[in-house]
Amino acid sequence: MAAAALAAGRNVDSVTLLAVSKGQPPELIRAAAAAGVSEVGESYLAEALGKLEALNDLPLTWHFVGRLQANKTRQVAEHFAWVHGVDRLKIAERLAAQRPYHAPALNVCIQVNLADEAAKGGVPAEDAPALAAAVAALPRLALRGLMCIPPEETDPRQQREWFARLRTLEDSLNAGSLGLDTLSMGMSGDFEAAIQEGATLVRIGTALFGPRAGASPPGTIPP
Repeated sequence: MAAAALAAGRNVDSVTLLAVSKGQPPELIRAAAAAGVSEVGESYLAEALGKLEALNDLPLTWHFVGRLQANKTRQVAEHFAWVHGVDRLKIAERLAAQRPYHAPALNVCIQVNLADEAAKGGVPAEDAPALAAAVAALPRLALRGLMCIPPEETDPRQQREWFARLRTLEDSLNAGSLGLDTLSMGMSGDFEAAIQEGATLVRIGTALFGPRAGASPPGTIPP
């Protein structure tokens, strides 16, 4: 991360490491926290809730980074500080209504499906401005930025092209005074390219914790 930031003329402190720990046991998360990790991401709610309870003595900030179904919004709104995959107004409205009044605003990122891939969540790029405006107007939510999971690429130049699209979209939205400050992009196989294109938060799982059960085979870009 430091090398990628240096190559981009950025301070490494401008990039946050989000340790994506799905499929990993609590003791590995505890070890990561002892090494300095403070931001943790989970994709599966049932698994995550057990980890939150097991690690509630640690000062961790929890991010929900998976696809969010409407019937799971309440527990996410109650237990997480960030949600990275908002791609429908209905989901945002439920999160806003179910966020406890005593809690700080729930930080959210809108997921953008840059290549219109049917197997992935995310709003089409052309629909992102309308969704962003609607989400920004909701109470108890803080619209922080954009998130993407681009097509798998091994060529760093192609990786950067996808991430540049998300950065350009954020710039366009900020020209309309949304004040976004977060680009959640980059995973274990492409985080260097993401940092060079302005990522402020990179979601690292395999490179930090090692392979998990059911992980992608060699040659693919792991989450």
